[in-house]
Formats: sequence, C-alpha cells, structure tokens
Amino acid sequence: MDEQNTSETSSCDPIVAHHLIPLYFLVLIGGLLGVISILFLLVKMNSRSVTTMAVINLVVVHGLFLLTVPFRVAYLIKGTWTFGLPFCKFVSAMLHIHMYLTFLFYVVILVIRYLIFFKRRDKVEFYRKLHAVAASTAMWLLVIVIVVPLVVSQYGNNEEYNEQHCFRFHKELVRDYVQVLNYMIVIIVITIAMVLLGIQVFITLSMVRKLRHSLLSHQEFWAQLKNLFFIGIIFICFLPYQFFRIYYLYAVTHSKNCEDKVAFYNEIFLSTTAISCYDLLLFVLGGSHWVKQKIIDLWNCLLCR
Repeated sequence: MDEQNTSETSSCDPIVAHHLIPLYFLVLIGGLLGVISILFLLVKMNSRSVTTMAVINLVVVHGLFLLTVPFRVAYLIKGTWTFGLPFCKFVSAMLHIHMYLTFLFYVVILVIRYLIFFKRRDKVEFYRKLHAVAASTAMWLLVIVIVVPLVVSQYGNNEEYNEQHCFRFHKELVRDYVQVLNYMIVIIVITIAMVLLGIQVFITLSMVRKLRHSLLSHQEFWAQLKNLFFIGIIFICFLPYQFFRIYYLYAVTHSKNCEDKVAFYNEIFLSTTAISCYDLLLFVLGGSHWVKQKIIDLWNCLLCR
C-alpha cells in the first residue's frame, strides 16, 4: 500500500526542478532590476497621480513576491522543504496573490488611461498626497483583512500533507465550492482581459486613422503603446494559465491519477505568471529615447515600402 502511494505521489508530482530553477532565477534577477530601476523613475513622477500610485503598489507586490522566490529555488535545488508547512502554504499562495494583485493594478492603470483618452483629460489624480496614501492603505488593509485570513484558514487545510514536500495542494480542488470559486475567477479574469483588449484595439485603430503619418510625433500614441505593453503581459503571462486552469480543474476532479502530467503542466503555466515581474524593467526601458527612436526608424522603414 505504501509503495502504491509513493508511486502515485511520484507520478502526480507537479515539481520538475530542471524546468523551474532557471525560470525563477531569471524572474528574481529581472524583477530586482525592475524594482530598482523604477524607483529612480518614481522620483520624477507625479505622486498624486492615480497611475503613479498604482505603479508604486505594483512595486510593493513584486517586492513581496520576490522575497519568497529564493525559498522556492532552495526547495527545487534540495528537493526537500525545510521551512515548515505553514510557511509552505504562504509561499505557495503568494504566487497566486501576486498574479491577481498584479492583474488588478494593470486593470487600474489601463482604466485610468482609457478615461484620460475618452474624456480628453491630461491626467487623473488625487487632490492631495494624503488621499493617495489613504487609498493605497485602504487597499492593503482589505488584502490583509480578507485575503490573509482566507489563506490561513482555507488554503491547504482540508487534507493532510507531507511537510517535506511543498506546492502540492491540488487535492483541495476536488471540493465543489473551491471548483465554483476557481471557475468564477477564471471567467472574470478572461472576460476583463478581452474587454480591455477590445477597447485598446478600438483606441489604437481610431488613432491610426486620425493621425496616420504623424502618428509617432504625438505623445498620446506613445501612451497607448504602453497600454499595449500591459495588455501584452496579461495575454502572455496570465491568460495561458487561466485557460489551462479550466482543463486542470476538470482533470483533477475526474482523474484518479496524474499519468498525463496535468499537475506538472499546471505548475509550469502558474510559474510563467511570475515573468510579469519583468514589467517594471520593460516599462523603464520602453520609455527610453533609444527605444522610441528605434520604433520610429522601423515605422518609417515600413512606410517607405
């Protein structure tokens, strides 16, 4: 019986170190460079701007997540979790929290930029710096009051787990209320992403029709390119996991074993959401004069043809 359980655990093991160690090393390096570089840029940004406040919160989210990455790497290298089951649950949940909070701040940034475009306003900002701080504080209090207690009380508490092995909480997904909640989150995230893409395509096409050859000389166009950058991260880093999640929820419920390695692929898709930590670094590089000049040269080259 023990041999059978061991075999099943081995076949259902979602962690394959040689796939994930390089990924998390790249995430850690790129994320730290992004956080450091954006801090220099934030000094010059309007502290009352709603967009600036969202970016600051994005820095905090990435920073908190990056603090947990070394523990993931240590586990992948050693193959044994030595930091206790409660901390394992926290580190495991942090990857999900990071993904959804990052997505939330992307939505805030994009909605504010869309309001600026449609209402023909220069910016959307708080009346005072204190209001901006209060809004961020209120948001984080909600996370601490609602999300943290849910993680502590519900995440990985319905089954028994080996303290030496981490990130294997897929058995929780067989419960009906957990399935319903996950399906709801998947539908909401995909729907919002599609709506944002539709709005962005409409805005971009309307600008191309209106400005045509003078497109690159308008500051508003460069702002819309940054919007496409955020949407690109959503579709590259987040949506593949959300789409696979639909199949994964079905497979976990209806499959008695993991011979098709569905748990492994879920871990791969989930881990790729961490690549979003590169957003701050790319945001800084995307605003550089050199990058803008290369885009202008490419656009002029295309027009010449």
